[in-house]
Amino acid sequence: MELTPTAVEREYEWVREREPVVPLINETREILGDAFGVEVGNVTEEQYHAEVDAVFANGDVGVNVAALVGLLRELDVAGDYPGFVVDEFLGRKLAATIAGGEPWGLLAESTFHVADVFTHGGAGDAAGADDLDAALAAGFQTRLPGWPWTEEDSPFTVDRP
Repeated sequence: MELTPTAVEREYEWVREREPVVPLINETREILGDAFGVEVGNVTEEQYHAEVDAVFANGDVGVNVAALVGLLRELDVAGDYPGFVVDEFLGRKLAATIAGGEPWGLLAESTFHVADVFTHGGAGDAAGADDLDAALAAGFQTRLPGWPWTEEDSPFTVDRP
């Protein structure tokens, strides 16, 4: 794999136009909302596109996202199970990288496992294909508004005089 500005732009375009991601984000949010007893806002295509733009506008982040996307798009292991660890690892790291730092990265990694459970098939026939879609959904859903608790000030903020 060679990462050049052109390669990063190619992965950016692929991620931006990946049609299954927004429905998967909304399905994941519905499952998590039900599990936690909260209403979570749906994500639109426009919101998703804007966040993809924001992620790739930071070249240091964009190159890492592009590399992880490229690896998952191509990753295949005969019989799949031996590749289970590596595709899960790459998927978690992609979700966390998209989400951007802690605590969001950890939330995205956890959300990746939820999205991955009901994501089969995906960006191709490779072993990493469904993990790629799950990672994109988990990372971007974590960045996007709609969770009530992210729209309030933290109760743990220390106010200094």
